[in-house]
Order: sequence, then C-alpha cells, then structure tokens
Amino acid sequence: MSRQRRRGQYVSVWRTELFADRRGNEQIRSVPATPHSVRAAFIPQRSSKAEVPGQQQINVTRMIVDATLEDVSLWSTVEWNGHLWDVVAPAQFHYGTRHTRHWSIDIRERP
Repeated sequence: MSRQRRRGQYVSVWRTELFADRRGNEQIRSVPATPHSVRAAFIPQRSSKAEVPGQQQINVTRMIVDATLEDVSLWSTVEWNGHLWDVVAPAQFHYGTRHTRHWSIDIRERP
C-alpha cells in the first residue's frame, strides 16, 4: 500500500444496490446504511468558483483507494470532509504488485 493511502484520510463510500421502483423497473441507487470506511489519498483535478449568483461551483477530485473496494459504481456516493460527493466517472483499476494496485475514482462535490 502506498504511503499516501496508508496515511490518507478516512472516507465513507456508499455501496450500490439494485431495486425495483413502483412501476417494476430496476433502478440502481446508493445505500447509506452499510458504507465502506476506507483510507484514501486525494488529488485535486479541477475546480471553478461561483462568482456571480446563478453560477455553479465545480470541485472535482481524484480519490485513490485500496484495490479491495467492492460494490462501487457511478451511482455511489462518497462522504468526505463533512460533504457529500458523487462519482463522476467509472472507477479505474490500476494493476501492479500487491502494494501498488489501487482504484482511482473521480468525485465531484455536491452543491
């Protein structure tokens, strides 16, 4: 495990599950009841501040977590620093030795 992930910050990653809505359609949603609690390293990707009323603030960060993370997809939610974040791109798995393999997940802060 890399030094950044070993000494990183704790984050809660909500798992996803498949459920049927009122019409019987299958939907995917994040479940806050049983989150993963993992250490992660964070790398800022891009951001822009809302300077005029009506504009949106964009804050995108790359989260690097251990390779053993399961049930995380585009519909997952991340809780970090007291804020909720959405996963904005499919998670990328980086192969390597046991110490270097990891997932990279891009997350965007909710407004």
